[in-house]
Amino acid sequence: MTSKTETIEGAVAEYVTALIGGQLFGLPISRVQDVFMPQRLTRVPLSSSQIAGVLNLRGRIVTVVDMRARLGLPKNDDGKPAMAVGVDLRGESYGLLIDQIGEVLRLPDDGREENPVNLDPRMAKLAGGVHRLDGQLMVVLDVDRVLEMTPDMLAA
Repeated sequence: MTSKTETIEGAVAEYVTALIGGQLFGLPISRVQDVFMPQRLTRVPLSSSQIAGVLNLRGRIVTVVDMRARLGLPKNDDGKPAMAVGVDLRGESYGLLIDQIGEVLRLPDDGREENPVNLDPRMAKLAGGVHRLDGQLMVVLDVDRVLEMTPDMLAA
């Protein structure tokens, strides 16, 4: 799923990093379509609180998922505008609402570890592993799991 490059040292995966609630997350760059600031978000009646709404992005209807709500975190109240990472699943466009976009990291594939047993269960169910970086843990988001909406999540 990730964009892998073979080097002399071995396979390398590329991630777009994002901050959500102070935690660093990585999204496989091969899954990221674009990064944008959501404008004119329309709330969907009777939808889950995890669905922030829908918007028109260059002629496409995009469903915006509030990643803070998806992870069980409180709403962001720092006054900074939210950003979104555009992803695609089975031909449908989605925007993942995040606090802040980071940089693109190229990390060795063999440095990726399984989810630690003490990882917050809300993160663990959406994570496809972790990378230990200098002084912090980057949780690799599994886009398919993030967008796997069960009927009880879609209801109000």
